[in-house]
Amino acid sequence: MATQEKTPVENAQLKDIISHAKEYGFIFPSSEIYDGLQAVYDYGQMGVELKNNIKNLWWKSMTQLNQNVVGLDAAIFMHPLVWKASGHVDSFNDPMIDNKDSKKRYRADVLIEEKAAQYENEGDKARGDALTAEMGKLLEAEDLDGVRELIIREDIKCPISGTANWTEVRQFNLMFSTQIGSVAEDSQTIYLRPETAQGIFVNFLNVQKTGRMKVPFGIAQIGKAFRNEIVARQFIFRMREFEQMEMQFFVRPGTEMEWYEQWRDTRRKWHEAIGIPADKLRFHNHDKLAHYANAALDIEFQFPFGFKEVEGIHSRTDFDLTQHQELSRKKLQYFDNDLNEEGKPYGNYVPYVVETSVGADRLFLMVLCSAYQEEEITEGDSTKSRTFLKLHPALAPVKAAILPLTKKDGLPEKATEIFEDLKYDFNMIYEERDSIGKRYTRQDLIGTPFCIAVDHQTLEDNTVTVRDRDTREQVRMPISELKSYIDKAVNFKSIFAKLT
Repeated sequence: MATQEKTPVENAQLKDIISHAKEYGFIFPSSEIYDGLQAVYDYGQMGVELKNNIKNLWWKSMTQLNQNVVGLDAAIFMHPLVWKASGHVDSFNDPMIDNKDSKKRYRADVLIEEKAAQYENEGDKARGDALTAEMGKLLEAEDLDGVRELIIREDIKCPISGTANWTEVRQFNLMFSTQIGSVAEDSQTIYLRPETAQGIFVNFLNVQKTGRMKVPFGIAQIGKAFRNEIVARQFIFRMREFEQMEMQFFVRPGTEMEWYEQWRDTRRKWHEAIGIPADKLRFHNHDKLAHYANAALDIEFQFPFGFKEVEGIHSRTDFDLTQHQELSRKKLQYFDNDLNEEGKPYGNYVPYVVETSVGADRLFLMVLCSAYQEEEITEGDSTKSRTFLKLHPALAPVKAAILPLTKKDGLPEKATEIFEDLKYDFNMIYEERDSIGKRYTRQDLIGTPFCIAVDHQTLEDNTVTVRDRDTREQVRMPISELKSYIDKAVNFKSIFAKLT
């Protein structure tokens, strides 16, 4: 069995974030007691709350805020011809190259992209752009020898061995296959889906007819996908088992670019609304388009290891529905009544598709990297460092912590009463161990926006002290106001308001 590969950490900040994620229950290496499994991770008790909040926000942003977008949950196993129609069986490959000295395998295109990023960081963006453009032409022409020559010409070395002793470049299919059937001789090869989009396409008519949907309309889905990645690096950025959040928006042919631009702007605004700084985001237009697209771009975030894709916006034309229609011999067309109202004849057509596809795990990593803060604070005559997660309150795993000042004098009982009242509305923590300062620190480290201290004055006038995570400021308020105070900060409405 493959073990968790020990690769060099590209950046000291990323190393700190990875360590923090494990120590405070966000991300664990999978099967760690057996030395792990390469490129597979488990979400811990804090991580699963944060990830669920991210997914829930995305889902509501798509389906609740848009009357013409509905949801779907398609099966992971699909008929193998689905992947023949989509092109994955024949062309879902990555170019791989091995270093003969380190025995490590790399994606050839990623090595070249990282070299281009190095040029850009050194102030020579033109050289970096020229390099990626040249690589794109070579890959489009399937000139793998040319790709290898490009790597050697640019003096790209293996980060492990430090040498440029490379093998030839080969194509590597990324799909996992398995067998289905009760006995071996009757079994059939099927695939673990490498993307969630095809489940939407094959259900296009089911959703359209049962939901009486009119073009334009969208179908959203969150689900697991699987890719046998050649190289797994950069923590959860590139994994073999991951989660996608995709929405396929079906439009009338000829209107796709209008919708492409609208969803491009809408999705960037969404990332900024959850607290991602605008200067940490950028659009990257594709020079080399996928076989199904007539326009494509990435929304990239500046991770500690550079700008990398978080979300893709693609105009997929009618490729997918047409392919499935031809191979299945079932019509996947839409009868557009509205054409007649516009003075055009009624007609059937295969809709064009605009896609937004975001990786839930990459989005999680982006949120975590953006939230991770280290600062120097002064308390009295001393200065000390402080680490905290500046998560948007709506995404924070825990919304508030109830902290009795002491474990006696009736304070735990009063604190428990407050906790019991609020736990039905918010994910809460009750804690009474250690000093109040240490408890504040622990909550800062997991990103809890509010700490509610219950002291002796609480027993007298039913007021508590509420500490803000980001400013560390404390305010006194009645217990009766806690629910509305917390809700104002953590409700998704605070994000939705920025999207309209």
